[in-house]
Amino acid sequence: MIDWKTLGFDAYRTRTLAVSHFKDGAWSPAVTTENFSFTLDPFAQTLHYAISCFEGFKTFRQKDGRVAMFRPDQNAARMIRSAKYLGMPYPSEEQFIEMCEMCVRGNMEFLPPYGYGASMYIRPLLFTVHPQMQLVPYPEAIFTVMCAPVGSYYGAYLKSCAAVIPGNYDRAAPKGSGSYKLSSNYATTFVPYQRAHDQGYTELLYLNSATREYVDEFGSSNFYGIRDNTYITPLSDSVLPSVTNKTLRTVAADMGMKVEQRPVPFEELSSFEEAAGCGTAVVITPISHIDVKPVLEEPDIARTFRYGPDGSVGEVSTKLYRQITGIQFGEIEDAHGWCHYIDV
Repeated sequence: MIDWKTLGFDAYRTRTLAVSHFKDGAWSPAVTTENFSFTLDPFAQTLHYAISCFEGFKTFRQKDGRVAMFRPDQNAARMIRSAKYLGMPYPSEEQFIEMCEMCVRGNMEFLPPYGYGASMYIRPLLFTVHPQMQLVPYPEAIFTVMCAPVGSYYGAYLKSCAAVIPGNYDRAAPKGSGSYKLSSNYATTFVPYQRAHDQGYTELLYLNSATREYVDEFGSSNFYGIRDNTYITPLSDSVLPSVTNKTLRTVAADMGMKVEQRPVPFEELSSFEEAAGCGTAVVITPISHIDVKPVLEEPDIARTFRYGPDGSVGEVSTKLYRQITGIQFGEIEDAHGWCHYIDV
């Protein structure tokens, strides 16, 4: 029996996966399976060269009982873009959404009921399996969709957290892979995140690697700042095109705010009334303050940007959060048609 009130955000064993195998120029018919193990040749490219990409979005049990995936078409398009960058075969948008629906239908007992702020996190994964040591892509891959019930990060209320800009770490190389959702992009953040967490920081905020003059994004999500009723978020070739950020820009405009997506100079951090991260897992991660550390592992703090007391959340971020989650849970009209309903 699942305690919906205490769900966190972690891997949770459900009942089935959806799987399809690309080989000899075609995808095999998608199937659901209760076998959560894959057998790979030890020379499989994904094990040696990290030829893999993934996505993440949520499915909700809405107020009226309907089941809705939130903007899966956007995640399908982003996976296709990532796969093309890696030279991989990729599922069509139709196959992507169909297999996500199969995964949800096969795990309905793990979809949280309405009223707990919880949802089902959908994790599509695409990886190469051909045994090969040459540094060239090979058209054999597995596309699989898994899911897990997840709770609200904050319970009923948002709360802000601390972030740090690590002067001795970069997230992405100039003209590199930072704007693609590749597995390899996340591997290099594990150590700095652990060191930041040990010091009481929740988030790492990275500057552009070439000049360190502009804000790029957090290690886990996009950045936005609020000033003078304006939603401001970085425009950079190294930033992942976040579906949540895209949604927030539309919601902000609907609320009568001005929206700016442009390069954000580092010095502009001092002028924001609110600052936050935005992504699928939490929607919005409000930031109380950002410390600048020349060396993450050292105690010296060169500068601090403060946006409010620890734990407090700005009025605009609160409104944005409630608007998006209201649409996701069917409490507010979905004027843009973002909810993809599943016949269960």
